[in-house]
Order: sequence, then C-alpha cells, then structure tokens
Amino acid sequence: MCTVCGCGTEMMEVNKSETGAHGGEHDHHHDHGGRHRDPGHGHHHDHDRHRAHDHDRRAEDGGLHYGNGIAGVHVPDMSQERIVQVEKDILSKNDAYAAENRAWLRRNDTFALNFVSSPGSGKTSFLVRAIRHLKGRMPISVIEGDQQTSNDAARIRETGAPAIQINTGKGCHLDAHMVGHAVKKLAPEPDSILFIENVGNLVCPSAFDLGEAHKVVVLSVTEGEDKPLKYPDMFAAADLMILNKSDLLPHLDFNVGLCIANALRVNPRLQTFTVSARSGEGMEAFYSWLEAAAAGNTKPSNVA
Repeated sequence: MCTVCGCGTEMMEVNKSETGAHGGEHDHHHDHGGRHRDPGHGHHHDHDRHRAHDHDRRAEDGGLHYGNGIAGVHVPDMSQERIVQVEKDILSKNDAYAAENRAWLRRNDTFALNFVSSPGSGKTSFLVRAIRHLKGRMPISVIEGDQQTSNDAARIRETGAPAIQINTGKGCHLDAHMVGHAVKKLAPEPDSILFIENVGNLVCPSAFDLGEAHKVVVLSVTEGEDKPLKYPDMFAAADLMILNKSDLLPHLDFNVGLCIANALRVNPRLQTFTVSARSGEGMEAFYSWLEAAAAGNTKPSNVA
C-alpha cells in the first residue's frame, strides 16, 4: 500500500502532521544511545526496545516480518491503528471514483482491462501486438501509466490506436481519479475495448480498483516461478495471468507448470495464457478470450 511508499498525497500530509512540519524532522531531541527524550512528556523512549516489541515480528525462519501488525505494513513513527485508518480513507475515496468509472464504461459499452506487472514484463509489447491484430475487428483505446515520459503512449499511437499518457511523478500506481480524467479526455468509442497499462509495480496497484472489468497480471518467464508467492496480493486480485516471453523458454531454467501451480495456490480461479508478444505464439487464445469477455460470454478456463 501507499502508506509504505508514501506516494499518495493524503499519506504525505499525514506524515507531515505525525512527524512535524519541518521536512519530516521530529520536534524533540535525540540522544546518541538509541534513545530520545520527548520534552513534552518528560520521559525517555527506548528505540531498540520499541522496535523489538512492536515491529520486529520474527518468524520461525528467523526473518523479520513487518506485515504482521494490524495494518499489515510498517511505517516509522505511525501507529498501526493510524495506518489502518489512512488506508481506509484512501481506498474508500478511490473506490467511489472507481464506481463512477465503472458506471460510465458500462453506459458506453466499453470493456476495460487493467494490465499490471513488474517493470520489463513486456506489457507494452503485448498490447502493441494485440492492437495490431485486433484493430480491424474492434475499436481499441489505451491509457498508459508511468512515472515519467510518454514513450509507451507514443508506441501505442504508432499502431493507429488513440492513447493518452498519465505520468504519476513519484506515484507508484494509477488510481481511479486519474483514470476517470483520462477516460473523459480519451473519450473511447461506444462498444469498444479500453486497455489500461498500469505503472510497473507488483505491490500497490493490486489494491486500487480503477473501474476495470478485470485485472490482468503480466508475468515474464525471466522473472521466476515464485513471483505469485512473493507478491500474492497482485495475483489474488487478478482474473487473468499472461505468462509472457515464452520464446525465451529454451534458454531459461523456468518451469511453466510450477509457475502456474504457484499462481493457482494464491488464486484458484486465475486463468492463464502462455504467450510470446514477440513471436505471437499463444496470442490467439487471448484474442478469443477477449472477444468472449467483451461480449459477456467468458467461461472459466485455464490455458497453459
């Protein structure tokens, strides 16, 4: 969540109020022995004891698990209860915008997919190939999300599809408010497909509904079979997994079956397509799924 990375405006304001107004500096004096004295309370806090008691949740394997608290996250100088409230406030506002987006898309008969992945998975290449193949069969428009540059939107426009770039600055994900503005500016044709390419990040985008019909997680075979287990929230939130760069499999020590099994452990309903955006291998199965999904005729399946 953004309470960890601090990318949200609301969270930045909370951090200022919690830690002081001078660039995050505390309004109390620190001693050198890992302790500080708070002049307003007249007592000492032992940082080492505090960390060991409240944050250093030790697992049986000896690791430190900061996600074991109420909020499931660790933010210095904020209580777990306060983090929970901030998360609820941020997500409730986002969900309200997402509901508005979803209602507009339905009225416009626009079928939206939210593509999420780590950087370098091949999302843009996948979309470029899909658009070139499908543009004669259905209208397609694209919202591109990145922290900076409009490189990916330019690549999409070369296919002839309209695209709009959202630069999030320090933000690590798209949110529903951003997407709502982009949809109005892009004005997708009725009875069309909208691809939303999220910022490359396997963490924060999992929690933010954009109003899409489905989240689609793209995983490259170069990333390792255990990614669904390392980043379970993203795979649990997705309805479809695209296992990309299959043309590299002869050169890699990657077990496709194990990767899919790991993903299904996290999300038993997850559908999977193994494809190569470079060669086109496996893409036809995705095209068939997309056309059926847009028509409201999807059926549960798992295609490796």
